[in-house]
Amino acid sequence: MTLSLPVQVRLAKREDVAALGRMGAALVRYHHSVDPLRFFLVGDERGYGAFLASEIGRQGSVVLVAEARGEDGAARVIGYAWGRLEGRDWTLLLDACGALHDLYVEPEARRLGAGRALCEAMIESLSSLGAPRVVLSTASKNEAAQRLFASLGFRATMIEMTREKSS
Repeated sequence: MTLSLPVQVRLAKREDVAALGRMGAALVRYHHSVDPLRFFLVGDERGYGAFLASEIGRQGSVVLVAEARGEDGAARVIGYAWGRLEGRDWTLLLDACGALHDLYVEPEARRLGAGRALCEAMIESLSSLGAPRVVLSTASKNEAAQRLFASLGFRATMIEMTREKSS
């Protein structure tokens, strides 16, 4: 499908839940494919969609979608971002912040600027809710995402390391 610019970012609505579930499940499958020992799989798209639906309108939480127009002129959801305000975490030594938990753009819609637009809108949304900083985690092998985040001013602060139990 051919998509046209510009990409528009807006708050997610209940009508977006099926698309959110589909994309959220794809994001989980991607992480699992990168490291199946570290990332578990969720059961189905409806479960992740229901989770994201519970975050829509929740105080301190932001769910955004990116839309582009298809060949028929109809708007189509091509990506999403989910973030929320998080309190001080003594375990991580992380002060209160906004956390960008999910960012996903459909493969056929990548390189249209949707990921950047979603990130910028999430940073603005979390900042307007009072977040003094925005933090995120990204898979160590997802170099494209790391380049995007670095271009938006994010810097590496932690490296998670995992060791499986020996047999």
